[in-house]
Amino acid sequence: MPLKLLAAGAVLAIGIQAAMADEWRTTSSLLGESKYGQNFQRYDYVNPDAPKGGTLNSTVIGTYDSFNPYIVQGSPAAGFAPFGGGLLYETLMEQAIDEGSVSHPLVAEAYKYPADYSSATYRLDPRAKWHDGKPITVDDVIWSFSVLKTNSPMYNRYFANVTEAVAVGEREVEFRFDQKGNRELPKIMGDLVVLPKHWWEGTDAKGNKRDITKPTLEIPLGSGAYKVKNFKPGTEIIWERVPDYWGAKLPVKIGRENFDIKRYVYFLDDSAAWLAFTKGGLEDINVENSGRNWMTKYDFPSLKAGDVIKRQFPAAALANFQGFVINTRRPLFQDRHVRQALSYLYDFDTINRTQSFGLNTRITSYFMGKDLASSGLPQGKELEILNQYKDKLPPELFTEEFKIPAFNNPQAERKILKSAVDLFKQAGWVIKDGKMVNAKTGQPFAFEILDFRQGAEATLNPYVAMLRKIGVVATLRFVDSSQYVNRVNNFDYDMTTQVLPQSDSPGNEQRDFWSSKAADSPGSRNYAGIKDPVVDALVDRVIFATDRDDLIAATRALDRVLLWSFYAVPQFTRPDVRLAYWNKFGIPDKQPSYVGPDIDSWWVDVEKEKALAAKYKGLN
Repeated sequence: MPLKLLAAGAVLAIGIQAAMADEWRTTSSLLGESKYGQNFQRYDYVNPDAPKGGTLNSTVIGTYDSFNPYIVQGSPAAGFAPFGGGLLYETLMEQAIDEGSVSHPLVAEAYKYPADYSSATYRLDPRAKWHDGKPITVDDVIWSFSVLKTNSPMYNRYFANVTEAVAVGEREVEFRFDQKGNRELPKIMGDLVVLPKHWWEGTDAKGNKRDITKPTLEIPLGSGAYKVKNFKPGTEIIWERVPDYWGAKLPVKIGRENFDIKRYVYFLDDSAAWLAFTKGGLEDINVENSGRNWMTKYDFPSLKAGDVIKRQFPAAALANFQGFVINTRRPLFQDRHVRQALSYLYDFDTINRTQSFGLNTRITSYFMGKDLASSGLPQGKELEILNQYKDKLPPELFTEEFKIPAFNNPQAERKILKSAVDLFKQAGWVIKDGKMVNAKTGQPFAFEILDFRQGAEATLNPYVAMLRKIGVVATLRFVDSSQYVNRVNNFDYDMTTQVLPQSDSPGNEQRDFWSSKAADSPGSRNYAGIKDPVVDALVDRVIFATDRDDLIAATRALDRVLLWSFYAVPQFTRPDVRLAYWNKFGIPDKQPSYVGPDIDSWWVDVEKEKALAAKYKGLN
């Protein structure tokens, strides 16, 4: 749709939303009406008669030591999510799988808000209950809001403008805000995960009082479609479908969550997990992120025989920013010219051509693939916003289009290397005896790239080699996944690869990515340690955008400032998901092109599974 028409439609949608203020609605949307309207019956791609049963086998790299994902301590087990409910818990609303910025009822059956967006009221579904049969109450919601905002850095920033949750009826809870005009906030309160107050405030089998601020391996009480059946600490966890799950007939659940068992087995490295997949029985579906592997590695016998299927699924929402994040908390990286030089030296073009068969796209924005991405020179409302901070921004932001030099011809490398050396020189670093050193102190420019994926060398080594050409020493540091999580949560790294997902309607979560407050909060996603008053102001400008046009301009301004600050070395992305799976599944003819394959809409085809089991001993 042309941008002008999109903006006009968005303005109309805002007008409709204002007219509907204080009216109960069942589906929320920030981009106009959902394609299902307010009468959502089920996702249009699912098979409503999909059979239940069977096992979904998955592998996980690393280990785990906790069933409490809402604190910084510990590594949560598979199925537990630090944001959202995971397999065990439910949120007030569920974010739609086939549309951006849309949510449908879950624990709450409806919500409303006033015209000034100063609060939001959610009405609970009377059918909602915990696995022990007790109802989910307004008291549970209020308690969950309090403990999550207190103990989870992510929720603390996400709900920063929410001052309190108050019971206003037997099944109604009102969230009150400290500012008006935040159009997103009423909707995103639906993302609040609801936890069982009575269980967490109770005692365990030994009589010890539970503590939600600490890790635990006691199986928690939940409300979702699955519960933990059994586990082996650190190595395996098995979830079972709850036969009397209260929400089985909710529109968001029809035709979904069909597997009786979800089994996760842990491996120490990718090679062992890959071998498990090719043999079958421990992993049914393999997600492939490497273009090189996708084109060269899938030649094992079961795939050639047609017993393993290789398939790509479009996923527009997954065109996320991915890059080497530079930790500006380290003095070594506090000069922007240094970070700019490091960005120039990543040879995407050669890596994409020689390793990824040209399948990837170079990152050019923190909001890739969306109308929110900045491009060209700033103009219109975006320029008006940026002009307010002109004396605090790089001059070239206003005069040059942001571009990372491309290694696209034989002469390019020499020019890029010279540009990088010149940038280092501006920051006080010079090449001496083949090494990049501080001109005053003689300190060599050396740093560490942290990772846990043993297969990452293919991407990392070419970058290390290019840095070495100008005397910069970068060493690779591989740790196990548990140690990696702990180090990242505590910002204990020089540089590391991160993926920063964005939605079609950015808002409060931007604080967790970029705000000064998040920079000092362990567990936040401000991996670069950004502390910039201009960025803080632009984040608030995004959050309190008055309409879609205003949001686009503010987001583009934020994007441009982040890019010209060189907080990360942009890598690559792709708008699809590559899967290889054992041919044991029934799959709806259509899958959502927004987020890619919805595995929960798949089911085990008994006849296919029997055929595989007969052919491959031990496969289930």
